[in-house]
Amino acid sequence: MAAVMSTVISQMFADVAWHDTQQQAILIAAAIRGGSLPHVVTPTVPGVDLVQVVAPDGRVLAASPAARNKPPISVARPAPNDPLLDLQTCSNAEPGCLRYSALRVDPRADSPIVLAARRTSTTLSTGFVDAIVAAQATVLVSCVAGLTWAVTGRILQPVNAIRSELAKITFSDLSHRIAEPAGDDEICRLIRTLNQTLLRLETATHQQRRFVADASHELRTPVAGLRVKLEEAQMHPRDIDVNGLVEHTLNDVLRLQAILADMLMLASLESSAERKRQRVDLAALTRAELKGRAHTPPIRSSLEDGVTVAGVPSQLSRMLTNLLDNAQRHARHVVDIEVHRDSDSALVTVCDDGPGIAEADRERIFERFTRLDTARSRGHGGTGLGLAIVSDVVHAHAGTILVGESVHGGSRFDVRFPLLTDAP
Repeated sequence: MAAVMSTVISQMFADVAWHDTQQQAILIAAAIRGGSLPHVVTPTVPGVDLVQVVAPDGRVLAASPAARNKPPISVARPAPNDPLLDLQTCSNAEPGCLRYSALRVDPRADSPIVLAARRTSTTLSTGFVDAIVAAQATVLVSCVAGLTWAVTGRILQPVNAIRSELAKITFSDLSHRIAEPAGDDEICRLIRTLNQTLLRLETATHQQRRFVADASHELRTPVAGLRVKLEEAQMHPRDIDVNGLVEHTLNDVLRLQAILADMLMLASLESSAERKRQRVDLAALTRAELKGRAHTPPIRSSLEDGVTVAGVPSQLSRMLTNLLDNAQRHARHVVDIEVHRDSDSALVTVCDDGPGIAEADRERIFERFTRLDTARSRGHGGTGLGLAIVSDVVHAHAGTILVGESVHGGSRFDVRFPLLTDAP
C-alpha cells in the first residue's frame, strides 16, 4: 500500500509540473504562430522560468532570462503526428534536474521547438512524501498487528476456557457441563453442541453400564442354578435322579444360550458395519416364520403379497420371531398377524387377546431386560431382550413401532417400514 501510495503521489506531482510546462509551451507556440517571436521570452506561468525556442539545427532562437546564454535544455524533437512530449532529466549540471515539455510549433520540417521547464530537486521529487508514507505505513501495520493480537486473544480466550472445562471431564464422571454464555455466536453454538454431545455420551455410557449390570444379573441366575444342582449331585451322587438333573441343567443351559444369542444380536445391531440390504417380501418372510412355529395358541394371518422393503432378511425374521413369541406368550386364545400396504409404508401388525400393556409401560417395554409384572417370572420363557431387539431392528431399517390396544383387548404392535417400489 505504501509503495502504491508513493507511486500515485509521485505521478500526481509530475502531472502538476508537466501541466504548467505544457501550458507555458502552448502560449509561446501560439505567439510564434501569430508572428511574434521576441528575442527575450517572458514566462507567464508561475514556476516555469526556463523557456527556450530551438531551431532544427540546435540554435537557441529565443529564451527566457533564466535560460539565456545556455545550451538547449534538450535535443528532443517531437514528431509531427505527436507534437507534445513530457520529459524529465538530471543530465545538466546547471540548472539541475528538470521536468519539461517539448512542443513542435507546426508540422513543417523546419518548425522550431518550444522547450518549457521547471526545476526540481530530484527526478521524482517525492523523498519527503515517501518518508511520510513510510511512517504512515509503519503506524498502520503496528495498529493492525496490535488489533489482530487483541482480537485473536479475545477469540481464543473462550476456546482456552472450553479446553480447560473439557479437561476436567473424565469417563467416570460425565455429568459436568461447560457453562453456556449468553448470545448466539459461533463460540456459543460450539459450547451448546459440546454440551449436547456430552449429554448423549453420558446417556450412552449410563445405558451401557446398566446393560452390563442387567446382563450380569440375568446370567448369574442360571449359572447359580447350574452350580447348585451340580454341587448337590457331587455331594449326594446316590440320591440324584440323573434324568431330572440333566433336564434341569439343560434348561439352564438353554436359557444361557438364549440370553447370549440375544446379546450378540444386540451387539451386531449396534455395530457400525453396514449389512448389505436386499429386497425382502414381508408376506413371504412371515409365511416362512409361521411354517415352523407351534400353533398354540393359534395364529391367524392376513398377508398381502408384494409388500417389499429394503432390509437384512435375518434381522427382519428375528423381529417377526420376537413379536410372535411375545404375542403367544401372553395370548389367551388367539394371535393375529397382518402384512399390508398403507399409503407409502409397509405395515406389519401383531395382536393378541392377552392382558395388554398399560399406557405408562408402552415405551418402557423396549428397554433391555425389562419385564412387566405380568411377565416377571423368568420361567415364563422371556430373556427380557426380545422387544429391545425388535426396537433396534425397526430403527436400523428406518422404521417406527407403536404399541396400542388390540380389538381383542390385548396388546397391538404396529411396525412401519418405508415401502420399496423399485428394485435396490
